Amino acid sequence: MTQRTQLASLLDDLQTELAQQGLWSPQPPAPSAFDSSTPFFADTMNFSEWLQWVFIARFRAILEADHPLPGQCDIAPMAEEALKGMEQETSQIVQILKQFDAHF
Repeated sequence: MTQRTQLASLLDDLQTELAQQGLWSPQPPAPSAFDSSTPFFADTMNFSEWLQWVFIARFRAILEADHPLPGQCDIAPMAEEALKGMEQETSQIVQILKQFDAHF
């Protein structure tokens, strides 16, 4: 399995886990939410929204267009912090993101 195939599979797993935890939304945030210049769009979206509408969407676009992959990805530490204390069980989301990070 190629790196790109593995990353696409992890994105699928992440989407599935977000949906299972009730963190996948059928409606995108308002267009103005995407105008943020704050890391992870923290001033306009919660972290699970950012994962869905920015992280997953952009990585899928990179993979589908066969664009170069970034040199590194260290999203798991942010996920651990941002998802801490949520009522949903988020450990699997963090685990998937650790696997994702390990590919870089």
